[in-house]
Amino acid sequence: MKLLAKASAALLALALTAPLHLAAAQDVSGFGKLDSTPPTGITIDQIIQKFAARESEFAQARQDYIYRQTVKVDVINDDNGKVDGEYQQVTDITFSPEGRREEHVVFAPPNTLDQGINGGIMLTPADFDEIEHRLPFVFTNENLPQYDLTYVGRQRVDELDTYVFDAGPKVIEKKQHYFQGRVWVDQQDLQIVLINGKTVPQDTRPGHEDLQPPFTTYYEQVDGKYWFPTYTKAEGILHFAAQNGALGEDIHIRSTVRYTDYKRFRATSRIIYNGQDITNNKDSGDQKQQPSNSQPPATTAPAK
Repeated sequence: MKLLAKASAALLALALTAPLHLAAAQDVSGFGKLDSTPPTGITIDQIIQKFAARESEFAQARQDYIYRQTVKVDVINDDNGKVDGEYQQVTDITFSPEGRREEHVVFAPPNTLDQGINGGIMLTPADFDEIEHRLPFVFTNENLPQYDLTYVGRQRVDELDTYVFDAGPKVIEKKQHYFQGRVWVDQQDLQIVLINGKTVPQDTRPGHEDLQPPFTTYYEQVDGKYWFPTYTKAEGILHFAAQNGALGEDIHIRSTVRYTDYKRFRATSRIIYNGQDITNNKDSGDQKQQPSNSQPPATTAPAK
């Protein structure tokens, strides 16, 4: 998020509040005591490899689901607790008749974020990239090598027994963004069920500030097999430092993202011939060897 300063206002420095550190507070409702002893019957490296494999499987499966994404970003007036500016958009993530992934905006009232104090704030490409890639974060085999994972312990979260890890990028590449924070992995399904952290790096250069508040994402098992991100809340105080005679300002940001109405749109099938998987065999000669009643994978209609 960037500050939209008035033409007469000085450029101000922007910073974020610290992450929420949910696990640090043992009295948070639903969080049991954090047990730092090593896991039993399995090594830490085995847990990481197994849950990365499960997350990779889930990431692929999620591409076959349609869902609705509701984004709301509010500027809060702390004097009266009311909303001082708001961005809202409801988008349906669907497929075209040809099977291409599509996004359809179904509700988008006027954006009033730019009407706040000092000219307001604006959402940047980094904000939308965060909504797409880091708020519903997935630790796959592909991105796992980019991160350091430190085992923190075991913790009961509501009715789930979880392994807890701290995660952060090994190296920050130019023009890349990463997740940094804490991850809770279900001990039985070996999938992420909760994350709490922030996007790094954050651009704090005066006049170029582009930051996002810390966030927490909750996951639910919606199909009996995979844990899907269903709700994210991000909140923080944007501190505008006093500079060149201008008064300092604090802007309270609160945003939520909801992922609802998950429905499996298409099923993945394979063609097996003589004990071999020939689903993706495009060679004309091999095509002739397929049984005459072979059909391409069927696409099912979305559930009603």
